[in-house]
Amino acid sequence: MTDFPKATDKKIQLLLNDSREDLLALARQMKIDDLHENFFEEIVIPISLYFHHRFPKRAKPYFICFTGGQGSGKTTLSIFVQKVLNEICKRPAMGFSIDDIYKSQKERKLLATNIHPLCYVRGVPGTHDIDMGLNLIDQLSKAEPNTETKIPAFCKPEDKHYPEEKWPIYKGRPDFIFFDAWCGGARPLPEEDWLPPLNQLEADEDPEGIWSKWSNKELSKNYQYLFSLFDLLLIIKVPNMDFVYESRWVQEQTLSKTVTDPALKKKIMSKDEVYRFVMHYERLTHYILEEIPSFSDIVLSRDGNFKFSIFKTP
Repeated sequence: MTDFPKATDKKIQLLLNDSREDLLALARQMKIDDLHENFFEEIVIPISLYFHHRFPKRAKPYFICFTGGQGSGKTTLSIFVQKVLNEICKRPAMGFSIDDIYKSQKERKLLATNIHPLCYVRGVPGTHDIDMGLNLIDQLSKAEPNTETKIPAFCKPEDKHYPEEKWPIYKGRPDFIFFDAWCGGARPLPEEDWLPPLNQLEADEDPEGIWSKWSNKELSKNYQYLFSLFDLLLIIKVPNMDFVYESRWVQEQTLSKTVTDPALKKKIMSKDEVYRFVMHYERLTHYILEEIPSFSDIVLSRDGNFKFSIFKTP
């Protein structure tokens, strides 16, 4: 059993001193200016060291999921942990997001025609190409030292994948594959306990629950196989849905800072559009906030000031 490192451990302090400037430089590169001062010392480095010591080298990569509500900080945490593992611990690590394995517009239009118009909107279970994710894991698991693997990349303002020639390349076989997914580890909701419409979107556009029940059934399919591959599940627990709405709006503002193409900038969502978008996720997000912490390996909590706390460790 590997003990979870504490921020007061001497090794944490030494690593922090060695890596602080590089981590802050990465934050600036990512246009993140609201990181709490404890983020590296109490969260990133202890988690990275825990992974390093708990998961010894083996032929097959470890598959680790970071889950939590929209805008909770999953991707941010994953990127920083990967950096520490790669550069400090000398353990090859890479990551991808469930946001990068969406079905194409053509596929979603067909779902919208055959099932319900809301099926066109990306994000909920049923709108991801899970086989794309499984194939990527398989390729990385079988990679030789010089194998170059293309990592899918999705352009949110354009609502479609970038051309394959623009996808990032990962060389070799990693020790760790990180997967950030807002619904990672989620289980289908029992239909006998199905609640009436939870928000204005459901009331106006899905009053009979055709779309939401379809998505719930999709979650029971190959999503569950993908989730069964996790070697560890970490959830970032946020206080409530209001926090999710506001965090997703902050995320969109950050995206706006990184987009330089004027045509793409025009496609960044407004606050009202973000709020409507998050309504698509609300039903399953309630379950994620309430239930997934009970069977996650690591539970972090986060407040509105981007301050993380470790709530549960193995």
